Amino acid sequence: MIVKASALKNLSLKALPFADAASPDLPLRQLLRLSLFQISVGMASVMLLGTLNRVMIVELGIPAMLVALMIAIPVLLAPFRALLGFKSDTYRSAIGWKRIPYLWFGTLWQFGGLAIMPMALLVLAGDRALDVDWAGYVGAGLAFLMTGLGMHMTQTAGLALAADRATEETRPKVVALLYLMLLVGMAISSVIIGALLKDYSALRLVQVVQGTAVVTLLLNVTALWKQERVAPMTRAERSAPGPTFRDAWGDLTRGGDAGRLLAVVFVGTLAFNMQDVLLEPYGGEILGLSVSATTLLTAGWALGALAGFALAARWLDGGLDPMRMAARGVLAGLVAFTCVIFAAPMASHALFYAGAVLIGFGGGLFGIATLTAAMTMPATGAAGRGLALGAWGAAQATGAGLSIFFGGAIRDLVNHAAGNGMLSQALTTPATGYSVVYHTEVALLFITLIVLGPLVRVRAMTSEGRGSLQLSDFPT
Repeated sequence: MIVKASALKNLSLKALPFADAASPDLPLRQLLRLSLFQISVGMASVMLLGTLNRVMIVELGIPAMLVALMIAIPVLLAPFRALLGFKSDTYRSAIGWKRIPYLWFGTLWQFGGLAIMPMALLVLAGDRALDVDWAGYVGAGLAFLMTGLGMHMTQTAGLALAADRATEETRPKVVALLYLMLLVGMAISSVIIGALLKDYSALRLVQVVQGTAVVTLLLNVTALWKQERVAPMTRAERSAPGPTFRDAWGDLTRGGDAGRLLAVVFVGTLAFNMQDVLLEPYGGEILGLSVSATTLLTAGWALGALAGFALAARWLDGGLDPMRMAARGVLAGLVAFTCVIFAAPMASHALFYAGAVLIGFGGGLFGIATLTAAMTMPATGAAGRGLALGAWGAAQATGAGLSIFFGGAIRDLVNHAAGNGMLSQALTTPATGYSVVYHTEVALLFITLIVLGPLVRVRAMTSEGRGSLQLSDFPT
């Protein structure tokens, strides 16, 4: 009976998704507990990019340009993730911890930013007892800065800790599981937050955002508990000189197609992310959707990204060139923004949601493809794949931050011109500014295809030596 029970237990564990990602040093139970930090990061992403931008623009009446600038603050901090990862790699403490201090302080930054955020937003919207105009701007900017810094520090240190504890064989599967948990966290939290904000009020906004801060603290403390072993270091080990970035960066940028790949990542991210701050306000202001209904757009985006994730696995296993897959993602993006543009004149909610899902699908394919290209970039000299992936992240994050600001600025400037009679009478509608942004994204997608073209030709001619890359090899 005992033998049968043990066999049944082993069978049930093997039947679980990503059960083969476990190892003796990182059992499945500890791995799943460690992955909770990705749930908190996904939850914060939904709050910043999915819910608060709609609430700030529509319910609180804050100008879209200012909202875009605040939301861009956390994204523009992302290029420093390479530095954070490098610091956690080389951090030397007496007890030997490297990742836990960064994971813990990242949690505190994230918690603090979310805790003060709703009050800062209400003050920014004019709900204040004292006539201090700058207090709202300082408070809101500080809240977004703290939350963004905490998200990047938590995720970077958490992924590094998971990679440290995994074996060479299980590390790709572990990282894939963590990426999947990020999308799951975004999908689940978008549904929950949308339901909680169905009957919007200022008090409910404070409760939901500060409740998210408390849940973040609980999830991350549970995730990091007893995950890193104590390994004391000697004074000589702590005082030894560490490595530098200069030689490695020179080796990476010396020849090859690294520069063009980073240009593709930058322009393509501009094209896909300019709608981040506007898609939900577009649904609320132009299509008349509620806060709850527009929050579900994030869930649709996540489902589209998951579909692209699954399809990319089949294409990569079949030997498809990554840059050709990136081009397919760009083409999906063209269809997606066409659906969003025509949703307003056709008054079609279904077309709008379809466009949101396709944006996630196309953006997911594009991101996975360019990340694959960065991973397979040949290592020269001191430049390893870690530096290539850091450069990929810097280009992607910089493009995302600038695109969010440009999207809000273009929408405000065009609507201001239309409201002052500077455009034709047919364009004096609130939808004009949104439409110009979406048409700009379509143009940027075509530019991405132009920049991407030479990479497709080069990789097609030199693909004989490229090994088959499994989807589970991707870092997030």
